[in-house]
Amino acid sequence: MASLDTAKRIVVKIGSALLVDVKTGELRLDWLKGLARDVDAQKQAGRDVLLVSSGSIALGRKVLGLPDGVLTLEQSQAAAAVGQIRLARAYEEVLAPFGIKTAQVLLTLEDSTDRRRYLNSRATLTTLLGFGVVPIINENDTVATDEIRFGDNDRLAAQVASMAGADVLVLLSDVDGFYTGNPKTDADAKRIELIENITPELEAMAGEAGSSTAKGGMKTKVMAAKVAMQSGCAMAIVLGDTDQPLAALAEGASCSWFQAKNDPQTARKQWIAAMKPKGTLIIDAGAVRALSQGKSLLPAGVVGGQGVFMRGDMVSICDANGSELAKGLVNYDAAEANAIAGRQTSEIKDILGYPGRASLVHRDNLVM
Repeated sequence: MASLDTAKRIVVKIGSALLVDVKTGELRLDWLKGLARDVDAQKQAGRDVLLVSSGSIALGRKVLGLPDGVLTLEQSQAAAAVGQIRLARAYEEVLAPFGIKTAQVLLTLEDSTDRRRYLNSRATLTTLLGFGVVPIINENDTVATDEIRFGDNDRLAAQVASMAGADVLVLLSDVDGFYTGNPKTDADAKRIELIENITPELEAMAGEAGSSTAKGGMKTKVMAAKVAMQSGCAMAIVLGDTDQPLAALAEGASCSWFQAKNDPQTARKQWIAAMKPKGTLIIDAGAVRALSQGKSLLPAGVVGGQGVFMRGDMVSICDANGSELAKGLVNYDAAEANAIAGRQTSEIKDILGYPGRASLVHRDNLVM
């Protein structure tokens, strides 16, 4: 069974009800300080941590004096704009005493469905983690409308886990796992400790949203689990309203684990391998050797490109004889790739007019 002990990179989803007192609209600072101790412990153990946090609208509506109940889209967006700065500051203040730097990252559904934006978001998260930063991620409620919304942070957290290559996703919930029924109303409901496959029967057990501040019930958590498991990421549902919930999970607290069949890197490679190429890059003998050693494809090793492709598209990588050696997601469109083919990375800025990325295809986005 998966556990935090074996994780290298974890994503933790925090709902509004955990962060903001429903009655007063105030931040639950003591609980947040406990979570900060959890984050520090995970960082001290050598793990990357990303936090997907709700709470901006809940915090903002109090400041603006908005009434209880459903808000209009415009009211929600205004509340999010006011609350988001307070939310980011709260995380910064509780993590700073541990020497942990934070960053705010706001995403919409388009950032995960559009290939170029997905790659940009992935690169940003990877760079932040490389600097030891803990990204605080939320849906960009200020600009998101229904057609570009995730709709709930369970699914956003799963997309972030996939994007960042996390191997564990933790959903801090109001229940201690996935039950065969609603444990609050069904005395016979049983918690399922390990779920290896999401079946139609299991989906039928999932319920709907359960509170005015939370948009996701078990149904959205199962949907999140699907995304996570396909990305090689295990997912845990654990009770969040306890002091240091991650420490409790590590010490064996009641929970439900959704077990991934592959690790994130293997799952990503399988996803890349299944895609249809939009074009071809022809490489020289030196680049062939570099790829065989697990290195990225640099412009200097490319003889030229064929076909019409955009940045983020899949391309076939072939040797001088036309034999396909690899496939990968390309960092430049066809015209740019041909313009910098055979040139040194240091020349990219002079050729294209902007610095660009060092590799044509990064090794993380390449499968032999």
